[in-house]
Amino acid sequence: MRQLSGAPFRWSGHGYCEDMRVIVGSDDVGVLVDAVIDELQTAGHDVTVIGPVAGSDDEWAAVGRAVGRTVAGGQVDLGVVLCWTGTGVAIAANKVPGVRAALCLDAETARLARRYNHANVLALSMRSTSAQIGREIVRTFVESPVGEDEFDRRNVGELEQ
Repeated sequence: MRQLSGAPFRWSGHGYCEDMRVIVGSDDVGVLVDAVIDELQTAGHDVTVIGPVAGSDDEWAAVGRAVGRTVAGGQVDLGVVLCWTGTGVAIAANKVPGVRAALCLDAETARLARRYNHANVLALSMRSTSAQIGREIVRTFVESPVGEDEFDRRNVGELEQ
């Protein structure tokens, strides 16, 4: 893992962090990976990267699992995983108990994944997501609070049984 500079961690009181600890894992390097890391760093988040962008040769299953374990273990607040389709890393991350990874192709889906599903890992497709759209999706995911009404809590609670 490679640690990138960022601001200190603190809770905002809205179900998300103003300055969060985020792990980014990808099985390849690319424009979208760079854009995601830059977006998070520019917003002042503490970013850790794993996979080829950090100098390893990890493939999608290992990257997804490692990000999932780091999020579920509480070492970071949120995770972002990327592979060609986004599906493989999402499946691998979701194998880790406590992870709710959501493959999002737009910012509204990311917002709703946080609200309704309390998603804690964002999965992105390197094939179908431009750097600009990726920045919007990541920014929305990180800034969106989890839903706190009874409907949201009840449904997420069903996932933890």
